[in-house]
Amino acid sequence: MTEPWIATKELCRYYQRGPQEIRAVDSVNLNIARGEFVGIVGSSGSGKSTLLNLLAGLDTPTSGSIAVGATVLSALSRRGLAGYRARQVGMIFQTFNLLPHHTALRNVEVALYFNDTPRNERHKRASEILTNLGMGDRLEHRPNALSGGEQQRVAIARALVKRPEVIFADEPTGNLDYENARQIAALLTDLNKEGLTVVMVSHDLELARSICSRIIKMHYGRVVEDSGAQR
Repeated sequence: MTEPWIATKELCRYYQRGPQEIRAVDSVNLNIARGEFVGIVGSSGSGKSTLLNLLAGLDTPTSGSIAVGATVLSALSRRGLAGYRARQVGMIFQTFNLLPHHTALRNVEVALYFNDTPRNERHKRASEILTNLGMGDRLEHRPNALSGGEQQRVAIARALVKRPEVIFADEPTGNLDYENARQIAALLTDLNKEGLTVVMVSHDLELARSICSRIIKMHYGRVVEDSGAQR
């Protein structure tokens, strides 16, 4: 059995909506090995994005534990979680979340502002990663001058420039047309083949099956199927 690198134990995230308790993530036990490409799938409201946000340190659990390597997320302070996100995690969002008044280059450099990377090194690394992703001639373009696929490449560059241990991708092709979605999917596959751990949320089971090595299905906050569960 491969040693788990990301592990959750009885992980729960509950919300109160008036008198109703919403169990977005309900007693999830999960082990993910380093280097896996995991797809978390399910319909809207299944809890998949909430689970991803917990693993990425963007949200905190109601109960249970999360460990990424030697880091126990559920024991970290808010400042500790910020440090985890700044150094260990690359996050890709469906809506790109680029700063509209900044160039592609500056949008990528922003990811290095919070981990003490010197200014010259920020510029060098951001330029290199954008060029490697085919955006070398778009460095000074702002988001409104880029296509959806190009904006997502900038977002991926922003996630990669930190040299993270894991990429968390929340519906990374959700706002793209077929061709751009195919290109982004291929890019994520290539990154995983290079050894990067990728955990991707998608409502598109067909897409997830075509690129992920393991599929986890969620329904009403629970894992109902796991194609690669470790025994």
